[in-house]
Amino acid sequence: MTSSKSGTRAKATKEPAKAPAKAPGAAEAAAKEPAEAAGGAKAGRTAKVAKSTGSAKAAKGAKVSEAVKVPKGESHLALVRRARRINRELAEVYPYAHPELDFRNPFELLVATVLSAQTTDLRVNQTTPALFAAYPTPEDMAAAVPEEMEELIRPTGFFRAKTKSLLGLSAALRDDFGGEVPDRLEDLVKLPGVGRKTANVVLGNAYGVPGITVDTHFGRLVRRWKWTDEEDPVKVEAVVADIFPKSEWTMLSHRVIFHGRRICHSRKPACGACPIAPLCPSYGEGETDPEKARKLLKYEMGGYPGQRLSPPPDFPGKPAPALGAA
Repeated sequence: MTSSKSGTRAKATKEPAKAPAKAPGAAEAAAKEPAEAAGGAKAGRTAKVAKSTGSAKAAKGAKVSEAVKVPKGESHLALVRRARRINRELAEVYPYAHPELDFRNPFELLVATVLSAQTTDLRVNQTTPALFAAYPTPEDMAAAVPEEMEELIRPTGFFRAKTKSLLGLSAALRDDFGGEVPDRLEDLVKLPGVGRKTANVVLGNAYGVPGITVDTHFGRLVRRWKWTDEEDPVKVEAVVADIFPKSEWTMLSHRVIFHGRRICHSRKPACGACPIAPLCPSYGEGETDPEKARKLLKYEMGGYPGQRLSPPPDFPGKPAPALGAA
């Protein structure tokens, strides 16, 4: 799992009311990225984040009428500056950003990521304990009775297709990789049911190999922020990779996805509670009233449980309930 090492002070209560100061130059931004962009994990700082996010103060008294609008003719250099500033701002809001799938080893992360297609990470996390208890290794899973596996993963949806993928990738791991999950993208994408998104999740969080995870949240937000107009995930990945240094790719993915799940929702983004509203050219697509927007916040930002049953120690929210729990 990628852990955060930054000394950046968490500012989960950052207000979008004031127009931002002039963005740093590209060289300055690049120099500051390693120090400012990674989320912090110090106990005192995490406690402060937990307190502020739990009470949903991220946009208290927010007034975003002064938000900076991106000019139509924004140059590539200006885009890079704005994008990197957004990343730094998100690093302060979500210093605890992490993969939201429960896993203990690369195999469990690979399986969980395959199961996460067309469902929530929460539902996957509620389903995998029984699955991994029954099939703890690729060898065990490859030998599973399909109908029995289907019943175990039924809550995640598309269980027949997912069972076929899991049986296929487990057999491939057993037969072609000695029962180990490979640590190269070109090997991972050869496995049944594994594409670039899944491969990058595994590489970035199980092996520390930088990767950009373009899921629905990531794609939606980078288009809202006008980083790109591309719809194809591979093209989106290429565009974003050109904006940020490789060292930022994995944590950038977590921050953007966190923001998409908690504040910048698909149908009704909480614009009035958004700490990066001054940098967003799509401000106003959602609820702009601060009080109404705060009611739209989800997970720990709204004082609710997160998606993981076993979150990392620095997570300020509440663990998710097990499947069937009250």
